[in-house]
Amino acid sequence: MPFHLLDAMHREGFEEVRALHDRRSGLRAFLGVHDTARGPAFGGIRRWEYRDESEALLDCLRLARAMTRKCALAELPAGGAKLVVLAKSGVDWNGAYRYIGRAVEAMGGRFYTGPDVGTGDSELACVAEETAFVTKPGPAGPGALAESTAQGVFHSIATCLRHLDGEENWTARTVCVQGLGAVGSHLARFLMERGVHVLGADVDTERATVMEQELGIELVDPNLALDQSCDVLAPCALGGLLHDVTLERLRCRIVAGGANNVLARRLHGDRLHERGILYAPDFIVNSGALIRGALFHLDDHREPAEAIGERIGGTLETVLERSRAEDATPLRVAVAEADERILAWREASG
Repeated sequence: MPFHLLDAMHREGFEEVRALHDRRSGLRAFLGVHDTARGPAFGGIRRWEYRDESEALLDCLRLARAMTRKCALAELPAGGAKLVVLAKSGVDWNGAYRYIGRAVEAMGGRFYTGPDVGTGDSELACVAEETAFVTKPGPAGPGALAESTAQGVFHSIATCLRHLDGEENWTARTVCVQGLGAVGSHLARFLMERGVHVLGADVDTERATVMEQELGIELVDPNLALDQSCDVLAPCALGGLLHDVTLERLRCRIVAGGANNVLARRLHGDRLHERGILYAPDFIVNSGALIRGALFHLDDHREPAEAIGERIGGTLETVLERSRAEDATPLRVAVAEADERILAWREASG
């Protein structure tokens, strides 16, 4: 079935989608701006080996839309965007990121960008050579982005446990952290400090071994992370993890993690609910870095990471209470709440 971009933009309420191509560096990328009704759009730069342009474009749209929902539920005066870069050989990446910086600067503050998969401090430093509308690495930037996201995941797990059992009871819990990168490693540390039995999995065996030695977590085969018997599965790697096949392997009570778009499709949230597994909507759980970055750029304020985590936990608690009252899945409640707010913003802005 052919994909029609303008139809998709109309259906999902997108303002703008740009294709970026730089002849000199070899850059090929898409920039999607979903919403600026309440303020500038925020979204990181994701560099990934997509199968083709269509997959990259669809990922750009999904991630940008999710960012707007994050902003809505976090009550930020901002909207969502995303920039996805097709990773391929032969690209002058320093030049490519400087080109991105010029493209961001040309938008005049409608779009702020920052880190994501494949884009770290060195790449952002190149972007920052060309624009101020970027999360700068080091003391000039907001800092603590991964820690803020991990705090959001931690407090979301706590909220889910209280929702199901009335208490956290950390020392009796087992949590499987799938992905031990910047967010997953912070989360594992927070959990270990409270006496949780932490299972850890990562395709990078060297990184996993370091975490095992530093924290004392129990490593499991990354191919078997979903099969672990645990209270909580915390996906902290890439999205699209849970689909028709993988859902049947789960042996957890809660899914709450730092990854974006954990579910392949929204209907998989319904299937988790049918299986009695509580799914904490990812665009609430992993919004810590967005909140930290937006408050820094818009208010010149560095919100403490733990305060951000508590804020996210409170938002999730409200969604879970509404979910219980309406006998609806948390994901559908969160989407409805976010979209109601977005529609109100758009109507107010004319």
